[in-house]
Amino acid sequence: MPDTTPSANHPSPRTAAQPPKVYVIQGRGQRDYADCQAALDRVPARMEALPFIGDAAEVIEKTRDADALIVSASPVTRRVMESLEGLKVVVRTGVGYDVIDVPAATELGVVVVNVPDVWIREVANHAMALLLAWNRKIVDLDREVRAGTWASRVPGPVTGSLHGETVGIVGLGNIGRAFARRIAALETKVIACDPYVDDKHFKALGVERVDLHTVAARSDYVSVHTLLNAETRGLIDEAFLRRMKPTACLINTARGPIVDERALYQALADGRLAGAALDVFEEEPTPTDNPLLRLDNVVVTPHGICFTDECMRRLAESAFRAALDVAAGRRPPYIVNPEALARLA
Repeated sequence: MPDTTPSANHPSPRTAAQPPKVYVIQGRGQRDYADCQAALDRVPARMEALPFIGDAAEVIEKTRDADALIVSASPVTRRVMESLEGLKVVVRTGVGYDVIDVPAATELGVVVVNVPDVWIREVANHAMALLLAWNRKIVDLDREVRAGTWASRVPGPVTGSLHGETVGIVGLGNIGRAFARRIAALETKVIACDPYVDDKHFKALGVERVDLHTVAARSDYVSVHTLLNAETRGLIDEAFLRRMKPTACLINTARGPIVDERALYQALADGRLAGAALDVFEEEPTPTDNPLLRLDNVVVTPHGICFTDECMRRLAESAFRAALDVAAGRRPPYIVNPEALARLA
């Protein structure tokens, strides 16, 4: 049985008379969530914001009396959920929920909730920005001008004009669809692979449904917008990269482990792939000696570019509302494991 002896660093489980306790564990390098207390001002709840915790044992130590956890990147393992005896709900502040052991949560009656509707526009916008930055060589041109070089040209091999080119999308969920609408406005041909999306969504967007191999072979740009899970981990592998055109560019704003970084580096270094634009990495923060950072044909950003003030306000409201809905016996809008509701009841 877990040790429940109260201590200064080991809070005791709450009594039935106390309002629910909500812990917000911040992500790596993200802005402080402490100002999100305003989202709880009108409800009977206690909130405590904690800095990023990367160790399951420390999650247990710091959140022993939790009714709800709101996490970005901290691990919520079976051990964590078994140890937090009052835990009813875990909210992941984004679309993906790979940091949470969902099967264990379902078995233990812990409801897992994600927040898929906050980041749609910002992530789609950033994927578009990365594509355009690589296509127009914005980073290279900026460096040249600052260094005193004024050359009216696109540095290196001339990229395509974009209009008339083919853009492939891996994962046509909410963000993938938003990206498809944006990139189609630039007069591109859009193709996509997603076996879990109905044909009607492809038709409504004017997107051609193809398989993964065809996305790789036909696309001038491939943008990744799928969840990270057992099926998609390493999905963009050496075989996929070898099918891509040598003039093509890979954009990833989804999750780093979807792409095999070693294979990507080799394809770029060997000239088998023209470029990449990455907001996510297998390890984050990515080490400064990551070989991808040494390549001139790679544009990178630090997985957090979508943290606008508006997104953070909406995130706080959505995450806290979901946590408190479950604590009060109500059904939140987005549930990853609805089976857990019956167990919780």
